[in-house]
Amino acid sequence: MTEQIKVWDVPVRVFHWLLAGSFVGAYIVGESDSLRNIHMILGYTAMELIVFRIVWGFVGSRFACFRSFLFPPRAAVEYLRRLLTRKPQRFIGHNPAGSYAIYAILLLGLATGLTGYLTVDGVGGESMNALHGVLANVWLGVVIVHIAGVFLGSWIQRENLARAMVTGYKTCSLSEADGLAPGTHRAVGVALGIAVVLFWIWGFLSSLMIGGGEQAVQEKSERGNRLEWAKQPSRAEPNTPAASKPDAGNRR
Repeated sequence: MTEQIKVWDVPVRVFHWLLAGSFVGAYIVGESDSLRNIHMILGYTAMELIVFRIVWGFVGSRFACFRSFLFPPRAAVEYLRRLLTRKPQRFIGHNPAGSYAIYAILLLGLATGLTGYLTVDGVGGESMNALHGVLANVWLGVVIVHIAGVFLGSWIQRENLARAMVTGYKTCSLSEADGLAPGTHRAVGVALGIAVVLFWIWGFLSSLMIGGGEQAVQEKSERGNRLEWAKQPSRAEPNTPAASKPDAGNRR
């Protein structure tokens, strides 16, 4: 007998998809000068989400807490070995290999955001900017490995792990489900989503105001330059040699 059990609470799911969208968006527009403000807004969003997730990892529901997926390295190696033999041990929450991917994503996200912030402040110059780019690429690599692991685990275990992060539910046997009652914490998840949306609105409006102000200053400067040029005395045209009059003696 099996039943559907709520495993991932609302804050974890809201965090997961908002972080994924923020990272992908920031990475795509990262090389565009015209979209630099959007890159910064999404980067700050990712950092704030990670800080929330770290806090939630201590005060959240059962499977959101770090203590539920603290595994020694040998457990991750053993899980991967058994996964490759198609006999992996099943975990209701995060598996050992997935837990290390999560730790790496959180740490790389913080490091990438911090170096980006320092780059904006002009600290470290080109070296800091280069480090920011390297960390972003490493972060992307870990995310790709994580996604590949989710698809591989879903295929081998015949379980849609990605869907569980949308609905929050996993199919468990009655013995596995015994005593599992993580709270949904719906209000916290909704508040997190609203806070991010409000931050985006504020950030985009601020960008438009700053961009409009800079454009107005530039236009005012250009108008001033034109006025100054108009006030300058006109330059005299070089004298052209007078046309020689026909010689009276040549008149007939």
